[in-house]
Amino acid sequence: MRNGGRISAAISVLTDVLERHQPVKIAVRDWGKSARYAGSKDRAWVSGLVLDTLRRRNSTAQRMGFTDPRALVLGTLRFVWDWPAADIEQACYDEHGPTPLTNAERDALLNASDFAAPIHVQGDFPEWMTPHMERAFGEDTVAEAQAMAVRADVDLRVNALKTDTEKAALPLNTVRAEPSKLLTNAFHIPARDPTQREDSLENIPAFSKGWVEVQDAGSQIAAAAANAKPGEQVLDFCAGGGGKTLALAAPMGGKGQIFAYDIDSKRLSALVPRLKRSGTHNVQLVHPSEGTSLDPLVEQMDLVFVDAPCTGTGTWRRRPDSKWRVRPNQLGKRIEDQRGILIDAARFVKPGGRLLYATCSFLIEEDEDRVAEFLSGDTRFTEEDAAEAAIASGLLTDHGAEIVRKYRGPTGSVRLTPLRASTDGFFFAVLRRSA
Repeated sequence: MRNGGRISAAISVLTDVLERHQPVKIAVRDWGKSARYAGSKDRAWVSGLVLDTLRRRNSTAQRMGFTDPRALVLGTLRFVWDWPAADIEQACYDEHGPTPLTNAERDALLNASDFAAPIHVQGDFPEWMTPHMERAFGEDTVAEAQAMAVRADVDLRVNALKTDTEKAALPLNTVRAEPSKLLTNAFHIPARDPTQREDSLENIPAFSKGWVEVQDAGSQIAAAAANAKPGEQVLDFCAGGGGKTLALAAPMGGKGQIFAYDIDSKRLSALVPRLKRSGTHNVQLVHPSEGTSLDPLVEQMDLVFVDAPCTGTGTWRRRPDSKWRVRPNQLGKRIEDQRGILIDAARFVKPGGRLLYATCSFLIEEDEDRVAEFLSGDTRFTEEDAAEAAIASGLLTDHGAEIVRKYRGPTGSVRLTPLRASTDGFFFAVLRRSA
């Protein structure tokens, strides 16, 4: 495909996302099915342009003076991908390219407005979230938000049940992985140019053998803070696809038991092949529809891990379309869910046991507020130092230890962000039940 055809495709896909409210993955997939002539590089190019347009939607619209999909795509080419305006205009005359530039579009591409923009425009986030962002980040709001509006890196966790970091390093050279700066048992793949196709991790032997798992470093650090030990009884209360279940299982070395529970049977079922590939044998899947119950586990767990459902604001780099779908009523619904989940999960912690509460959100309303409210209602639990808990696992590098201590809150919880730690936005707190 020539660039003009690619630009037209990106405008079409973005229209499906913004005007027909399709998730971006589905919109790109549907376009790919209809565009059999498009090669893998074309698909990567179109997908990369759409995602970058969503990441920088507000600031691009402000510079273009228009908010329609066409203006946003053309503006992204100019102001995010740094294309000269002349190259954009030339592409419009390609076969299958978009219609030629209007005078207003040409003027915007050549003479973008540079007047001071509101915080939500500078940071590319929904305007209604401004007070929530400022509560979490204060004067760093714009810088934090801008760090969430770039392409995300890829992190890999080395599976200690099958190999070690040194052995895994050689096969990971093929995907240009680097040792993690934060974790001793992880690798890091820097984000590629958005026009380039990502290397397929599924095609490397290290992945198919179960040597590595894709898992954001922030999520890995939260799992490290749980400090699951051999012989313990562990409940992953909102297991989902099981990424943290696998991370908890590795240091247990097959000793003890993990119960992976989730109300979404489809997501829980996806854990089955992952367990097989990883060589994990001490995990039981628990789903309400199968007649199994958590009742026998009440007050029996050494550790209950709660990765609570949330707005997912911490994943904006990877899912930029979700940024524009977050609504105030959704936040309210998630807060109610988190209240109930924390109370329910606490029933399974035995005296002296611990509960780790985590979210992939940077909103205080979903994080510190929920922990404080829970502790005020259940005096059996006290909050511990989550940074020191993560460090005690032995899985953090010196730099990783420095980061979690630096971003430890006054009560002991930790919040990581792309700007602070080059991770997704992640929050975790460790709570201990009195013996």
